[in-house]
Amino acid sequence: MELSVIILNYKVPAHLLLCVDSVVKAIAEIDAEIIVADNHSQDESLALLSQFFPDVKQIPIPENLGFSKGNNRAIQQAKGKYICLLNPDTVVAENTFIEALQFVKKKKDLGALGVQLLDGSGHFLPESKRNIPTPKVAITKLLGRDQSYYANQLSKDETGEVSILVGAFMLMLKDRYHQVGGLDEAYFMYGEDIDLSYQFLQHNFKNYYLGNVSCLHFKGESTVKDNAFRQRFFGAMQLFYKKHFKSNWLTAFVVNLGLQLAQSFNLGVAASTETKFRFQDAWLLSDNQQVLKKIPNQFNVQLVSKAELLQLKDKKGYLLFDATYLSYTEIIQMISHFSTSNLQFRIIPRTHNLMLGSDTSTQKGEVTYF
Repeated sequence: MELSVIILNYKVPAHLLLCVDSVVKAIAEIDAEIIVADNHSQDESLALLSQFFPDVKQIPIPENLGFSKGNNRAIQQAKGKYICLLNPDTVVAENTFIEALQFVKKKKDLGALGVQLLDGSGHFLPESKRNIPTPKVAITKLLGRDQSYYANQLSKDETGEVSILVGAFMLMLKDRYHQVGGLDEAYFMYGEDIDLSYQFLQHNFKNYYLGNVSCLHFKGESTVKDNAFRQRFFGAMQLFYKKHFKSNWLTAFVVNLGLQLAQSFNLGVAASTETKFRFQDAWLLSDNQQVLKKIPNQFNVQLVSKAELLQLKDKKGYLLFDATYLSYTEIIQMISHFSTSNLQFRIIPRTHNLMLGSDTSTQKGEVTYF
């Protein structure tokens, strides 16, 4: 088998359905499997998955093991030559894995591959490509100066080598993943993608960023940014520096002091925000009147076609995408194209039982069940 797509789910049933729907379309022409490991969500995630995608392999985990252990459980059962770690709050385009595999097959020195990630409003997520967060780089990032933290030597649309990728999408050779030690299970959540990227570099492999392939990442759907989140986030960074940057006592002291101060003052962690706009007007891109009838009455919805899309450029309201009428490639392109407009976006997966979207990268998204 060529590819195993590994999705670790935790309490995001609606996003999981959308994600899996997009992956099913993206692997249609590839010898591939989808494995969903569930970190003891105790919700309807696996039941809905069984209902709509019975061929997807499920691994129910009886407790929340965190990101590293949960993914490693799934990878143990993966049959693919390549594995791709994929967050459940992502949406991939139909060409994502085809383009990614074509690229990595030419790279004998492959560590991991990442792609261009966009938030739910179509804005580029700079963590898609990062530099090594040395103590100096990390401290300046926590102080609000992030130029050296992100890999700005490449534009978001370029392709090339980068040091650090994000765990929302990481494609690797399975054997090489094991060769470098895989995800370090000392990390519960956060920092493990930085550690894995760095491990590849330490073993003289190279990490690559593929800028011509875009995916959506709604961000933070499984995370509440409370004190427990902050403790895990800064604890993960302390673990990373203790593991990789223990050159002398002074460096260790400065790093620990900096991280403690950052945690105390909540530096470097984007605060959650509330949705600023609520609209009644909505436009549904679809050719199916039955989908239109399912939209809740709170919305004033008009059915529009692709040809009428440009007429919405100056409108304010919701733009609803029917994933049966549109490809996920088209949906991602449209969200990116209208990212500077006053429109907010919601996607209706092919199951037609819900719509969801997220209006900023610092808030949880909105799910509406039909």
